Amino acid sequence: MASEGRGTTVSDEILAELFRLRDEKYKQFQGALIPNIHRDNVIGVRTPELKKLAKKLAAREDIDLFLEALPHKYFDENQLHAFIISEIKDFHACVCAVERFLPFVDNWATCDQLSPKVFGKHTGELIGHIKKWMDSGETYTVRFGIGMLMRYYLDEAFDPAYPRAVAAVRSGEYYVQMMAAWYFATALAKQYGAVIPFIEERELDPKVHNKAIQKALESFRITAEQKAYLRILKV
Repeated sequence: MASEGRGTTVSDEILAELFRLRDEKYKQFQGALIPNIHRDNVIGVRTPELKKLAKKLAAREDIDLFLEALPHKYFDENQLHAFIISEIKDFHACVCAVERFLPFVDNWATCDQLSPKVFGKHTGELIGHIKKWMDSGETYTVRFGIGMLMRYYLDEAFDPAYPRAVAAVRSGEYYVQMMAAWYFATALAKQYGAVIPFIEERELDPKVHNKAIQKALESFRITAEQKAYLRILKV
């Protein structure tokens, strides 16, 4: 990638590289998966290429110029942005980059690709930020917060207060409901005894409740006996 000069910005360089990597067939495929993104705003760069580019770009001293150049026009720029943030090694710098980016996340794919590696080493500090994101009322910020609870707080860092916080989320937004269902299906696989009361007592939104059961029934980590019981709990 050429060095910056003659008025060319970091964002211009990156955009040119994305167009060089475009795959027209993948553009059509990707556009169909994300209905709320106009297909003219999809370049069509495959995920492995984006991840490879993100690792390279994350080492640039001037990459903040791209990360601060919001909003981006193209879906692929947002995907790349998420992958670059995920490479940031300093926790506080990473949180700042996430919070700057979240208001511009406008689809489930970018939301779910945003998964900073450093967060797993700072679960004690992260939980306060997660609570704030879940309380934001913004579709993809809430989805991101629930996703982080699912990723980092269903094993050693589990606390029964966390599924209760997800159960308390009430949203008519499809992509929030689906993440909440995914959370509970995964929680049933990992923390069945602590989580099954939320299903038994119907503490979830009915759509989340039934979708969580559906996803749990598809899981190889749920036993046949547990699946038989979950089937009778559908509403």
